[in-house]
Amino acid sequence: MGVFNTLRVKMGSVLIALIGLSILAFLLTDLLGPDSKLLGGGQSNEVGEIAGETINITEYQRTVEEFKNNFRAGNGRTPSDREMNSIRDQAWDYLIIEKAFQKQYDELGLEVTNAELVDMVQGNNISPIVRQNFTNPETGEFNKEQVVNFIRNIAQASPQQQAQWFSFESSLVPARARIKYDELISSTIYVTSAEAEEAYQNENSTANVEYLYINYSTISDSLSSPTDAELKSYFNEHIDEYETDASRTISYVGFELLPSGEDSTLIRSEIEDLKAEFEKIDDDSAFARLNSDRSGSYRTYPISQLPDILASNTNILNEGDVIGPYIENGSYILYKISNIYDDTISSVKASHILIEAEDDTDAANATARREAQDVLRKAQNGQDFTELAKDVSDGPSAINGGDLGWFQEGQMVDEFNEAVFAKSGTGVINEVIKTQYGYHIIKVTEEKTAKTYKIATIQREITPTEATIDDLYRKADLFAASSGNYSEFVANAEEEGYRVSSSGKMSPNQNSIGNLGDGARPIVRWSFTDADLNQVSDVFETNTHFVVAVLTNKTEKGNADLEAVRPIVSRELQKEKQAGIIKDKLNSLSGELSEIAEAYGSEANIYTANEISFSSNSLPNVGQAPKVIGAIFGLELNTISKPLEANNGIVIVKVLNKTAAPEIADYNSYKEQLAQARRNSISNRIKLAIEEKADIVDERYKFY
Repeated sequence: MGVFNTLRVKMGSVLIALIGLSILAFLLTDLLGPDSKLLGGGQSNEVGEIAGETINITEYQRTVEEFKNNFRAGNGRTPSDREMNSIRDQAWDYLIIEKAFQKQYDELGLEVTNAELVDMVQGNNISPIVRQNFTNPETGEFNKEQVVNFIRNIAQASPQQQAQWFSFESSLVPARARIKYDELISSTIYVTSAEAEEAYQNENSTANVEYLYINYSTISDSLSSPTDAELKSYFNEHIDEYETDASRTISYVGFELLPSGEDSTLIRSEIEDLKAEFEKIDDDSAFARLNSDRSGSYRTYPISQLPDILASNTNILNEGDVIGPYIENGSYILYKISNIYDDTISSVKASHILIEAEDDTDAANATARREAQDVLRKAQNGQDFTELAKDVSDGPSAINGGDLGWFQEGQMVDEFNEAVFAKSGTGVINEVIKTQYGYHIIKVTEEKTAKTYKIATIQREITPTEATIDDLYRKADLFAASSGNYSEFVANAEEEGYRVSSSGKMSPNQNSIGNLGDGARPIVRWSFTDADLNQVSDVFETNTHFVVAVLTNKTEKGNADLEAVRPIVSRELQKEKQAGIIKDKLNSLSGELSEIAEAYGSEANIYTANEISFSSNSLPNVGQAPKVIGAIFGLELNTISKPLEANNGIVIVKVLNKTAAPEIADYNSYKEQLAQARRNSISNRIKLAIEEKADIVDERYKFY
């Protein structure tokens, strides 16, 4: 025993030493490795910059948590992943207001006082946010007394509730400050009488014109396609017009997480076993809730609302029956009829034929009634009602032979409802029924009944098993491991028969990619933070796919590279060259428009247009042509213009007639229209101006 004790003590010392060395190695790797912050590496904790102030992850996350807590307090639940994306954006916008807008507030001495805050919460000017959170969901009424009582008892609330309230209350201040700022700027809006008169003239002065039009597309590519040298020269001259935001493009292969045939068989076997227990169990609702993958496992259904498979078999449904399993919406479903009883509201099943009047005149109504009477006689004489409905009904149910299915009493308009529920048994109702929609011929296909069903439902989603998921992951992992670059990625995908998809341009804060479902955000973040061009990723997992991606394009914020915008630049330059060719030829011609068109050739077309206003932006058969419209109102009558550029071609115009807007005594209505238009846009314009001045840098994509 002594030898063993000695060995245990010595080995214990060795083990302790080894553990110590491992911990030290781990720490040194963290401190001195490529991601070491001591050596200047590692990911920065900065999520962005607003108005010259750096925003770190701690401050941003604290703001996110405040908004998250407000969501919990207002909705009684934790936000979903999709809702968290919105909350993060709200938190970022809040920081923009706090950092960028606050400087403007401070310069003006604008503030929200404590008295205003009290007024917003429990005074005469309740904040809409407070109203929303203290409105009774059943009555839709706001209860101010409830707010007052809540605040009165806040000291007795839990620390968490107190913190949530104070956070909520403090969030009201920036919103009110923004409203005050917007209203302050809005109060400076003024429209002069001259501006109002000009708006009136632009809207009401008109011209009749004749014009010659030649589309750019009439010039062949061989004459107008730009060379590389021309493209580079044009791009360099207009480089400031081609600023771009940061973007990434990936190609990817998605391995969809679908159940195999064996998985479906396994789940079918499980639900068959459940069916045997379901038939014997007494507490249907508890058993269904315990064994179902979805909520709503125990419900009461009038016959008009039964699931389709049950509604088509009501004549054979009995208490205690377990129906199924059926496949519906990707699940195996069992229904158990727990109880059948008569309720106070009846349902009926019917079909109808609707004959609509052409208009509201007496003559049109008389014609529609006669037609409906004729159809009624045919139905009473045994002609197939379904075919009649398909042939003559004006109602949307005509395609289904007039079938309206089951519906409850009171669900249809009064006249229709009374006629159907007054009918005993089934068959065609012996008169035409008039409603606001027209004239109805009605056939009751299942007689009225108040029969109601309590049904327990077990739904088992047909999902892939762990074995299927593991097998799919191995395929994705093997594909990623054997694809070292983009060329190998494409070649391997083609060999295996995998479909390669493209994400298109992705923005830094994008959350979804194609049909990959929720959970694609890590792929976007990888493409912006870790990926190199042509680098193939490891396997990502979304809620619907395993994904292997490769970065195919990388564009940083700033002036775009020519290659990134080559199609746009090429199109603009080609249009410019086409315009030049057309103008040169037109400038060599003279005479009336018809003579110029004949001399130019078949590509030149002559059109006329009447009552063109200055506020128009387009011409018939030409499209957008703001320069042409402007020129029209500067030309003398019967004067032919020089060749003018429209968006899609060249126009020469001749003014045939001008009608000046008649003078009016009062332009106040136009003043108010202009002022209201400016007020409507002021808030957004303020936001854009302040954000532009603040030089906002948003790098949240590095963390989320």
